[in-house]
Amino acid sequence: MLFPEALLHTHWFAVLATFVAINTVMYAALALAKILPKVNPSDWIRKRNERSETRSIDPGSTR
Repeated sequence: MLFPEALLHTHWFAVLATFVAINTVMYAALALAKILPKVNPSDWIRKRNERSETRSIDPGSTR
């Protein structure tokens, strides 16, 4: 479907094109966020009450 050139230079067409562009970027960002693994900031920051070594009976456990 081809539009006349005059239609492509109207204000409402620019608004529609902007909406479609933002919608596309948001859809891509949400799809990428769903693919990537979940980020847990608590894994990077050590709390004061957390031990530096495990005291578990199982020596191979991480926590």
